[in-house]
Order: sequence, then C-alpha cells, then structure tokens
Amino acid sequence: MPTRFIEVFDDEALVRKIQRRLPYLFQLAELESSRAGKVGMEVGSLREQIIIALLIYKFGEENIDTNIPITQPEVDVKLFGEPLSIKTITGSGLSGVKLIWTVDAQKAEDFKRNYNPSCDMLLIQINWGGEGGLYYIPLNVQSKCLDELGRDKYIKLPKVGTNPRGVEIGKEALGFLVNDPQTKKISIIWRKINIKFNPYKRWVELWEEENET
Repeated sequence: MPTRFIEVFDDEALVRKIQRRLPYLFQLAELESSRAGKVGMEVGSLREQIIIALLIYKFGEENIDTNIPITQPEVDVKLFGEPLSIKTITGSGLSGVKLIWTVDAQKAEDFKRNYNPSCDMLLIQINWGGEGGLYYIPLNVQSKCLDELGRDKYIKLPKVGTNPRGVEIGKEALGFLVNDPQTKKISIIWRKINIKFNPYKRWVELWEEENET
C-alpha cells in the first residue's frame, strides 16, 4: 500500500477522534447546505473539504496538494504526491458510489468501455442512526475487482429513459471492494446531536469587522 493514509489506521487516538468528530462535522455540513429542510448538492464539496482538513490535520498542509487539474476528474487531493479519490454515500446499504456525473448516455457508454481505476479511494459511508464507516480502498484492489468481475458488474450505467445522475460502481463490486483483506475500515456510529446553527452568523460577524480589506 503506497499511500501514507494507512498511518491513520495505526493512530489509535486519531481513529477515536474520527469516530467521535466526523458525524458532528458532517452534520454541520448538512446544516450549512440545507434549504427548507432539504440538503443541497453543495454538501458534497463540504464533505470533501472536511476529509481534506483531516489529512492536513494529520500530515501537515505542506504535504497536501488540492490544486488538482480538471483533466484528472477521479483525483480529489494528493497526499505526499499520491493521488486520492474521495467519495461519500448515504444509507445503510453499500450502493450509489458515483464514478462520473453525466446526463449523456453515449458518454456513459464510452466511460464504461474505457474506464480503469487510476488512484486509491477514500469512501465514507454515512448512515444516520446506524453504523457506517471510513474505508481506504487501494488502487490494486479496485483493479483486481474490475478484472475479476468484469465491466458489466463493476460499472452500473443509468437506466435508459430515466433522469440519469451518473455512472456508478455496481453493488456487487462495491461489496467486493469494501470486504477485500487489503481494504482498511474505521467503523463509525452516525448519531446526530442538537446543534444551534445559524448560517448567517459568521457572515454578520465579518460585516461587523472594522478592518477594510
């Protein structure tokens, strides 16, 4: 396993902090991106920022690269120069992990035909009121899964005639990935707490600052 991220799993104090703090931080992200009780799509970017902040906290800002070109759509961050993909899913079942967002059926078919995993994956399963986890899935495990199951089982295309939300990892493939012996997992119990949240408070405080910029 080339990535330094596996050091997280050997840091018992950090593992306990992740188990305790990640649900709280993701709950804040949902509150910040909610409108009229509905969680907006921007929550994905906030969750990604929270995970990158974890990497900075553990390894130092100088070892994290977030300046990723758009030509590398699978890569969200680099840790010590090693690319990582950050993905989140919500629910008790392991399904719905997006490989690419597209509404074009032909692009989806082209993607399926040409896709090969290119980097390690961090997968966060959010399961409010139950157990989920943070998984580290190495690149070689993804490649092995694709080779053994084949593209038809590894890659799930959106149904024709529906409103497609993207190309996903198949349910059987995802089970293969998370249960592989090389995959690492931190189990997390996802409990919500009462949070008094005001999305305008920090912006009001910035308006109140006297210093001009």
